[in-house]
Amino acid sequence: VQLQASGGGLVQAGGSLRLSCAASGNIFSINDIFWYRQAPGEMRDLVATITSGGNTNYADSVKGRFTISRDNAKNPVYLQMNSLKPEDTAVYFCAVTLVDGGDLKVWGPGTQVTVSS
Repeated sequence: VQLQASGGGLVQAGGSLRLSCAASGNIFSINDIFWYRQAPGEMRDLVATITSGGNTNYADSVKGRFTISRDNAKNPVYLQMNSLKPEDTAVYFCAVTLVDGGDLKVWGPGTQVTVSS
């Protein structure tokens, strides 16, 4: 499985962006799907999760502002980001776990999101 995130850019505080994560290869092996972000000098943090059963979870910092969703067959996966804040500025990564792969994650290259004040 290969992943490609897109949709990042520069937006003013209060604005919105929608990130997409497109998978290729054996997409039917995908289990859970994650969005992470990493700000300069910071650890990579989990932002949102959508499980194979469609359950979603969010970091407290983005609850009520971000929504993770997916099309059929788990591809692509979106992260709708509303009411963006300067502290949301980071490189955003999508990742997946695979059926029978345990907790091992497959990562894609990130997409930069910059929120100006």
